[in-house]
Amino acid sequence: MVMWVFGYGSLVWNPGFAYDARLVGFVRDYRRVFYQGSTDHRGTPEFPGRTVTLEHRPGSTCWGVAYKISREQDKETALEI
Repeated sequence: MVMWVFGYGSLVWNPGFAYDARLVGFVRDYRRVFYQGSTDHRGTPEFPGRTVTLEHRPGSTCWGVAYKISREQDKETALEI
């Protein structure tokens, strides 16, 4: 079975995992927001950096890239990231 990963932030230009296909697309009724604080990828425990997350918002559209992944090792790597 294949797995699809939708990237809407840094995964768009740097997925960090192998994939079989890459399709530009969008999800409806969601928007990108910088609400999530991060200390592992950006920032520090005292000053967490902001990362993009999705927020349900009827009528919104979020563009991104969908990655098709079929190899088990590549799926595991994608889920770890």
